[in-house]
Amino acid sequence: MPESRPLTFLCITTYEKGQEFMRECKRQGCRVFLLTAEKLRDADWPRESLDDTFYLPAEIAIPDIVQAVTHLARNQKIDRIVALDEFDMETASTLREHLRVPGMGLTTMRYFRDKLAMRMRALDRGVRVPDFVPVFNHEDIRYYFEHVPGPWVLKPRQEASAIGIKKIHNPDELWPILEQLRDKQSTYLLEKFVPGEVYHVDSVVSENEVVFANVSKYGKPPMNVAQGGGVFTTFTVPRGSDEDASLREVNRELIAALGLVRGVSHAEFIKAHADGHFYFLECAARVGGAYINEMVEAATGINLWREWARIEVAGEHGSYHLPPAREEYAGVIISLARQEEPDTSGYNDPEVFLRIKKHHHAGLILRSSDPQRVPALLEGYAQRFAQEFTAVEPPREKPTA
Repeated sequence: MPESRPLTFLCITTYEKGQEFMRECKRQGCRVFLLTAEKLRDADWPRESLDDTFYLPAEIAIPDIVQAVTHLARNQKIDRIVALDEFDMETASTLREHLRVPGMGLTTMRYFRDKLAMRMRALDRGVRVPDFVPVFNHEDIRYYFEHVPGPWVLKPRQEASAIGIKKIHNPDELWPILEQLRDKQSTYLLEKFVPGEVYHVDSVVSENEVVFANVSKYGKPPMNVAQGGGVFTTFTVPRGSDEDASLREVNRELIAALGLVRGVSHAEFIKAHADGHFYFLECAARVGGAYINEMVEAATGINLWREWARIEVAGEHGSYHLPPAREEYAGVIISLARQEEPDTSGYNDPEVFLRIKKHHHAGLILRSSDPQRVPALLEGYAQRFAQEFTAVEPPREKPTA
């Protein structure tokens, strides 16, 4: 980095998130520009850390964004372009390639956005995945149905989490859905439904090496919560356990296969009831949602947004060093609530570390040095949340956060 000029970051997000990333960039002496949606003009941005903010109209096409940012680049030297949300990764990669800014290009980006691309890449590198077939050739799909027992799930290739996933119980259910999708069929993949317990590994990656990982387990599979409603929970697995060691290893193999050079990742795996093996589900080059960052920080002291910013500042020079991390345990519980401002004061165990403040949501972050204490508390809390707070709304086609 030239001594005479600080690095300039262009942060892109069309959802309200990443505030700590921007604050850390500013703390590191960088200039910070934010490119966000017009609808978020009044959102809670860290304005004291921003040198300028630019707003995008709804439904603007990527070529128009490229033109606008290229115009900005005439007078502002842009050193880093970072997508703070998964849905902005293609925009950021396109801008990097057009302006020749260092960072993830379009090909690597697709390994973290396109569920078909990431599965094919992982499978090619020896990472176990559920049996799947692209929704391209109908004869291939018929062959797949004949050789892979159901049920199956039809998944959008480029949506996040459980958005848009449909469970298929027999082949006759699929064809009418494909007929409705018409020319959008190829944007889906068909995959064997694997009953099991779902885990996630949240990592910090510097120069192709996983320098930090935290292994956690969901209470109910996210797809069940997303589509059926209820209480979301996740918690740190016992450190040094077989699950912890196995997932750390497969996560390292996965990150190497997908080619993440530097940044953060949120990877999900399922431990199949049938054979006890871990199967890769999906991986995003971003901080996990649903207050997972706060949970990880409660357990380890590592804030994923902050470390991501520090890695981006260090860049290809490899000067990043992870700060010391604790090895405690934490969990998060959150639910859509009937009340606008739900009162969680009745949950007063000493392990309550943080009360989540969000309209029509009840949520807590728990922390303990005992690996068994947090999941035990979450189990009881989830039953109470369901009775005292939980409201259910239909699944959304697009996420709101």
